[in-house]
Amino acid sequence: MLGKMMLRAVTQTARLSLVVHSRCQCPVLHTCRWLHPNPALWAGHNKWSKVKDIKIPKDAARARMIAKYTMMIKIAVREGGSNPEFNVALAQLLEQCRNKNLPKATIEGAIKGAKSKPGLQHLYEAAGPGGCRLLVEVLTDNNTRSHQEIKRIMTKHGGALCEGARRNFDRKGVVAASRDEITYEKALELAIEAGAEDVLETEDEEETPVLQFICDTASMKAVRSVLETLGVHTLSAGLEFVSHTPSLLNQAQLETASSLLEALNDCPDVVRVWDNIQAQSQHSH
Repeated sequence: MLGKMMLRAVTQTARLSLVVHSRCQCPVLHTCRWLHPNPALWAGHNKWSKVKDIKIPKDAARARMIAKYTMMIKIAVREGGSNPEFNVALAQLLEQCRNKNLPKATIEGAIKGAKSKPGLQHLYEAAGPGGCRLLVEVLTDNNTRSHQEIKRIMTKHGGALCEGARRNFDRKGVVAASRDEITYEKALELAIEAGAEDVLETEDEEETPVLQFICDTASMKAVRSVLETLGVHTLSAGLEFVSHTPSLLNQAQLETASSLLEALNDCPDVVRVWDNIQAQSQHSH
């Protein structure tokens, strides 16, 4: 059943990338101005990984989501201060929290808590089932404990901590927008006009259709501004690790990977997990 749900999920998701200009000697995505359909390159928030949420009650999923946003707020405050007017990352997180109806008291508590208990931030690199690559962001007051726990989870689910996984990802700006009645073709036109590199059709935690426009980190604000002038209702903007080197997994590997991601996300110290997983069926002809 899980395998069928995952395969259904991945087949409904499309990712599009820019064609490299013929005059370019180096395949730099953001030098291009047009798009064409291309095999999906997955961000850590891709739709297939949300299958795990189906197996747990929605209230538990929401509680976990609130806990993760609380940690992300603490990290943002620690890195850029508690004033959102001068901290873009914090401002973007607060916007996302409002869109997800997080309690105001919870948000304020997270900002205050960041000052009293900043904790240590760490990004673990790992290899999972089928050779997929993972990035695990952690916020902890005990790095030794967190390291041992992440290592235990990885080993239990057929993975291992390793160096070099970061090379499979680029740090990108991601502008999330309401899907509304926007067609596949229209999404392409909007991406080109706004100066985005890619556009991804996916879903949020409540399974609501969402468009994600991928762009260079420095262009994120401009891309969002243009999308708004084009009549697109943008929901949020933030920095993500986006994979440029997908790992193709079969159904059995997808199931194991889903269990691994669920275990990692259940770990109290884990803030976010990014992967480069892609279903093998998407490349079958």
